Amino acid sequence: MSDSPAPAPPRITGLGYVRPLGSGGFADVYQYEQDMPRRVVAVKVLKTPVFEARDRSDFEAEADAMARLSSHPSIVSIYAAGISVDGRPYLTMEFCPDSMRALTIGKPAPLEVVLDAGVRLAGALETAHQAGIMHRDIKPSNVLLTTTGRPVLTDFGIAMLQNQYASDDKMRALSIPWASPEVNTGATPGTVSSEVWALGATLYTFAAGLAPFEHAERAQNTESKMKARIYQAKYRPIPGAQGYGPFDAVLQRSMALRPEDRFASMYEFAEALRQLQRAYGFDATPLDLVRPGWVAPAADFARPRGPVVTSVRSSTRAQQRAELRENQQLENSDGVLQDAPGSPVKSGLIGAGIAVLVLGGVIAAAFGMGWLG
Repeated sequence: MSDSPAPAPPRITGLGYVRPLGSGGFADVYQYEQDMPRRVVAVKVLKTPVFEARDRSDFEAEADAMARLSSHPSIVSIYAAGISVDGRPYLTMEFCPDSMRALTIGKPAPLEVVLDAGVRLAGALETAHQAGIMHRDIKPSNVLLTTTGRPVLTDFGIAMLQNQYASDDKMRALSIPWASPEVNTGATPGTVSSEVWALGATLYTFAAGLAPFEHAERAQNTESKMKARIYQAKYRPIPGAQGYGPFDAVLQRSMALRPEDRFASMYEFAEALRQLQRAYGFDATPLDLVRPGWVAPAADFARPRGPVVTSVRSSTRAQQRAELRENQQLENSDGVLQDAPGSPVKSGLIGAGIAVLVLGGVIAAAFGMGWLG
């Protein structure tokens, strides 16, 4: 049975479709061009329209999470959220031209790049955790690269905000190779410890070019076999790397089998990575943290609100401009220009006539008073 074709990109007010960027289990991502201000944006569109209150709550939770954290330099900025003409929710976000996953599949990244990304992402996640937000889907494909090459975290689609859980489907959603043992077993939907594990597994993937418990032989990477290796949590050093012993030790701790044996927080994890940078002779990456008081407060889930449904005319912008010119200037059969009521041409002629009358009155008065002649 063939897969159903992907839905067409929706029409959205103020945005012009350019091309597809990617597709996931719950949403598709497209590149659009924003009209005002003019810029390229990424638009994440849910695959199905919102019908149930729970679905809408999931959508609003992701929008809220990203909006609250957008001030962090290592989290993708969100610009707007709404409902498209065909009923599908969408998020308009910062456009990122590449991802760390695409750059490191089968091609390990240099250690300096991996450590820099680790500190930046740990800072983003520490900020999220202090704001009461669990990402729950940290993995290589959710680490994008901005136009300046800076790694940023995206996709809070199954995030957990202030103990507000997503729907059942999204609560069960996980990415097996990077999810901790306790998440894979269903013992917890997500904790700080499980996020530490996921970031460690993600950094391992960047450094090794493959997931930490992935086998070179594809037949060994079935879901059941992969989970069995994750449950044992036997750390395998970065294959083929020289001098990575201290780095392996930090990652091994982040992916310890027992949560209490891992780093206690993303801040602690970040500081361990910064110490490695200094030990290897690299510049230490600044640890960016947004103060908890500066993060926007959580939304009131009980209060009714948008998102607003978009309204787009079926005609193109060029057709709309042509219609406007036609309405403003109507030409009769003799070729004489006639102006529609309220048109700029008619208003200009009226204004010019008034100016002539006023000027004539001023000149006549000047003659009468002997100022001229």
